[in-house]
Amino acid sequence: MDWAALLRLPTTLLLIMAAVLALITLVQLIAVRQRLHGGRRLAASWRAVLCIICFMLTLLLAGMGYALRGYRLLGEEAPVVDIDAHILSPQRWAVTLTRPDGRTRQVQLAGDDWRIEAVVLKWKLPALLAGVPPLYRLDRLSGRYDDANQEMQAPRTVISFSDAGGFDLLDLKKQYPSWLPEVDTVYGSGAFLPLVDQGHYTVSLMRTGALVARPDEATERRIGEPLGR
Repeated sequence: MDWAALLRLPTTLLLIMAAVLALITLVQLIAVRQRLHGGRRLAASWRAVLCIICFMLTLLLAGMGYALRGYRLLGEEAPVVDIDAHILSPQRWAVTLTRPDGRTRQVQLAGDDWRIEAVVLKWKLPALLAGVPPLYRLDRLSGRYDDANQEMQAPRTVISFSDAGGFDLLDLKKQYPSWLPEVDTVYGSGAFLPLVDQGHYTVSLMRTGALVARPDEATERRIGEPLGR
């Protein structure tokens, strides 16, 4: 288990904080019981208030952690995914996605290019002054045709990176904007490159929120060949 990678996930940090607060809540609950048994009702009342506050904060942090699943802290330049492509037939590709934590996923795309998109979230004051970094999550991978007419008529493939059936911070911001006044902007960023057989590409996200896609040297040579093959 790569703890360094896990600690770069805001979900991990928030759930750790929620677990600590849950432990504090339990300690305060025990203290309330002890003071009640000792006949110290006023002291028990204060402990009960503190217990309720800690419990509410535990629920809040746990909920935020769930809403931020899939998001990662954005540094100066964050590697987000490696892409390996193999041709199956003309304009049909087998693609392997490898995340920085080692997770892999195999998908199939139709088209001449691959395109990847991410959601980037930035903060307002005071979170900005506190140095809270932007957050990002990968949104989707799709196939792209070079010919615009073919793009409109040919089969298209879109692969989602979102967890099915769940809500996240983007959903909350859209539905209840007044609930998240600290969120400054939520916007998308995308990049695409031609698909070539045995192509290898790396995708990074800059702190500005721009996705950068780079082929390796062998892939770049293949892209420069006639028809990119």
